[in-house]
Amino acid sequence: MGSRYGGLKQLDPVGPRGEIILDYSVRDALAAGFGKVVFVIRRDMAELFRESVGSRYEGTLEVSYAFQELEPLPGGRVSPPGRTKPWGTGHAVLAAASVIREPFAVINADDYYGPSGFASLASFLDGQGSGHYAMVGYRLDRTLSENGTVSRGICRVGEGGTLLDITERTAIGRDQAGQIIASGNPPATFTGEEPVSMNFWGFTPDLFGRLERLFEEFLEEKGADPKAEFYLPAAVSSLIASGEATVTLLGTPDAWYGLTYPEDKRAVVEALGRMER
Repeated sequence: MGSRYGGLKQLDPVGPRGEIILDYSVRDALAAGFGKVVFVIRRDMAELFRESVGSRYEGTLEVSYAFQELEPLPGGRVSPPGRTKPWGTGHAVLAAASVIREPFAVINADDYYGPSGFASLASFLDGQGSGHYAMVGYRLDRTLSENGTVSRGICRVGEGGTLLDITERTAIGRDQAGQIIASGNPPATFTGEEPVSMNFWGFTPDLFGRLERLFEEFLEEKGADPKAEFYLPAAVSSLIASGEATVTLLGTPDAWYGLTYPEDKRAVVEALGRMER
């Protein structure tokens, strides 16, 4: 809902012809060889979204919609009193299980990732076997906002570029001396070269069965908390730790652009405008 942004940032025009960030991502994905798009949305915005976004692609490529909702939940569970929003990014991917039968990429609708990540994922996923996934990582210092702090998943990488785990850190920004820091418990200092997750993933369909089991375990442990979220990076980290999956970290020379705060829009508009020239 864009609480810090102050509106529905996924539909905020940023291009010279009224394009939204998602239009650029779909363009880059098509150029890389992807041929289908699944929009995960709330059911109550389905009509608006189809009219304003989905209709642009229908007839050009295969378009499907998946609805992320509070319920139904597995095991006959019900949402706790006071919960008003769905269950996080892992739950959003799980919501698309019924319409995906092929290897797929996952992105955020309000992030622009650049074309090289899609090309790398398409190449990686071609003929990939079960349990072998990938994530496109970005340098931390290329993902900050000049207008406030951000949350990022800090990646730990092993030999051969294998992702070991992701640690979510909040309130990351630069101090007055330009040093990148994260407040919180404990606080931390970063060089800026650390790879971070921006939720740009490549998966095979076997992920869904594993996600479903992890979501049930999450609900068993935290389902009574009205603010608990089933995060995709945490779920993937769990699969890595259990040995059920390996994740290859793919680098990219592209810069990342996103909308966290209203003031971020100007930088995004200018960057995308340069790409159009």
